This record gives sequence, structure tokens and C-alpha cells, in this order.
Amino acid sequence: MAKTRFVAEPGKKEIVISRVFDAPRDLVFRTITDPRFIPKWWGPKRLTTTVDKMDTKPGGTWRFVQRDSDNNTYAFHGIYREVVPPERLVSTFEYEGMPGHELIETLTLEDQDGKTLVIDMVLFKTVGDRENTLQSGMESGAVESMERFAELFSKAEGDNKK
Repeated sequence: MAKTRFVAEPGKKEIVISRVFDAPRDLVFRTITDPRFIPKWWGPKRLTTTVDKMDTKPGGTWRFVQRDSDNNTYAFHGIYREVVPPERLVSTFEYEGMPGHELIETLTLEDQDGKTLVIDMVLFKTVGDRENTLQSGMESGAVESMERFAELFSKAEGDNKK
């Protein structure tokens, strides 16, 4: 079974998250960019994710809102800078609870004999921003999201297989 790799080298402004998914690249890209699937995998399972907007084109915006069991909300938004199906997706990312700490997220999808290697390179403005995000629990949330994403491809009845 594939595992998520999470690399945060000390003193650097970036984090690299990668994993191989048992699905073709076109399907993986479609699942990442289809708002119907975002609530099924984005973020920790203990939170409910709603897609407020998602216009997956260069200059298009996205906004996802998460709620916990106490009805606390956590919202995130960004702008798509580059959309190259099925190989690359670049967007900004900002947690609305900490405005002014925008980062750039670059997803690269590589075909590996019918499977797909997804490399998620997250670039922060400063090392301090990266460290604060790491301390907020980013690693566990990112790994759980990748686990949930992988589960979508192991369910034969999943709508994303169509």
C-alpha cells in the first residue's frame, strides 16, 4: 500500500507532499478539480467540507469552508494561476483565519504505468509562516487528506470511476 511522503526540511520555505495513487492520471486530475469530490477527501474526516466556489481555470477562484462538530467554521480560499490538465495545477492558498499568509501550491501529476504520482509543493512566503503552519497540525491534516483521496480510488462503486 502506498504511503504519503511529507518532507519539511529545516530552514526552508517549502513543504513537499507526495503519494502514488492507484488510478490513471486523467482520473486523478478530474477528481482533484471536480467540486463534487472535494468534500469526500479535502481535510480531516472530523470536519465537514463545503465547496463555496470552485472555478478551475487560470484566474478562477476557489473557496472551501470546513465545520467541526461544534459548528466552528474554518474557511480557505485562493486563485488558480495555472491549470494544465492532467499534469499541473497551481493556485494560491490562504486560511481566512490568518489573513496575509498566502502560499503557493503546485500540484504535479506524473503517469506511472497507469498509476499517478502526485507531488504537492507548498511554498510559503517565509520560513516563519511555514513553521507556524506546521505547528498548527498541517502534516496530520495533509496526510489524512491523502489517505481519504486514495480511498476514493479503492471504492469500485465510486462515481469518480465513470
